[in-house]
Formats: sequence, C-alpha cells, structure tokens
Amino acid sequence: AHAVPAVVDYVVDGDTFAARVSVADDVQITVRVRLINVDTPELKGKCQDEVNMARRARGRLEKLLPRGTRIELENIKDDKYLGRFDANVILSDGRDVGEILIKERLARPYNGGKRRGWCD
Repeated sequence: AHAVPAVVDYVVDGDTFAARVSVADDVQITVRVRLINVDTPELKGKCQDEVNMARRARGRLEKLLPRGTRIELENIKDDKYLGRFDANVILSDGRDVGEILIKERLARPYNGGKRRGWCD
C-alpha cells in the first residue's frame, strides 16, 4: 500500500482531523481526514454520556495528533462528504491511530452501514 506523508493541522472530533498534504514540490493542501474503520461518539450526541465520551475521544486524538505531527495516510478512500477522505493514520512509531482508540475503548470498529448508538 502506498503511504502519503502529511502534517496534522487541527483535530475536529474523535475520528476526524485536518492535515496538510503536499501535492507538488511547492504546493500543499489542507484536507479533512476521517479515521477509516473507526466510529467515535458524536460531540452533538443524543445523551450526555455520548457527549462526555466524545469529548474524551477528541482529547485523546489531540494528544496523539498534536499540531505539526508528521503522520502517514494509508488506504485513502473518498468519504461521503466532499473534501474529506477516509484513511488509516500511522504515527512515526508505526502505530495505527484508529487501533489505539479502539484498544483504549474510545472508539469501536466500523465497517460502514448504520452505526450503533452510544446511549444504550
């Protein structure tokens, strides 16, 4: 798989952030990236527990991906939202950010389709 280097700009929520990607020697673009195969709670959740979990997930993503962090994007796919891409995000030590969030129970695996709620 081809990896694309990128630099983190800012975190949006628990599974989405913005990154700067070079498209030519002197041209960079900023794109939103959603962690592929991962679902985190929504900041505008259906219950207070979901909102609290979403804040924890976003906080952890901010610690894993502070502004200026160099990462690699793998398995890049178009997202349902224009201007956003889905990708595996790999840290410089080789760890997959989505797998970290799942292991820490801040996210769960997601393979498309209807997502389960967080307010059970």
